[in-house]
Amino acid sequence: MSKIYACIWSNDKAAEMAKFYKSIFKGTKIGKTAYWGSNPMGVKEGSVLTMHLTLLGQKIMLLNGYTEMSFNESISFVVPCKTQREIDYYWKKLTSGGGKAVQCGWLIDKYGIRWQIAPAEFDKWNTSKNKKKKEAVMHAMWKMVKLDLKKLQEAYEKN
Repeated sequence: MSKIYACIWSNDKAAEMAKFYKSIFKGTKIGKTAYWGSNPMGVKEGSVLTMHLTLLGQKIMLLNGYTEMSFNESISFVVPCKTQREIDYYWKKLTSGGGKAVQCGWLIDKYGIRWQIAPAEFDKWNTSKNKKKKEAVMHAMWKMVKLDLKKLQEAYEKN
């Protein structure tokens, strides 16, 4: 069992979210599901309370809290991609059905979850001791919405 995992609060969309993410991230496994018992909140007994899933090897719990709670940009999930095809795939799937592009490889899916769809090499580029390489990548990235792996790689290699 993981020592730590994320819980994503939803009002009443946990099952829908699990199905959506499973359709995007190959190999996703839906685990244990808990159901509401009798409660003082007026939530229908027997409706989904929590659903656990494993997404790209990361355990996540989806919670139907039945109290309006909004997401904010202080947390996001990073999906490191080895190819442009992978970046394009996750970008298209996660923005479908009402999601929206943001900037610098960030997007918000239709449930309000923030995602960073980034090259797997980004951490290497961003922590380079070569200041020119690091800054060239950052300056190139700031001009992009969906990230272009080839242009970022070129920016890194030129300097």
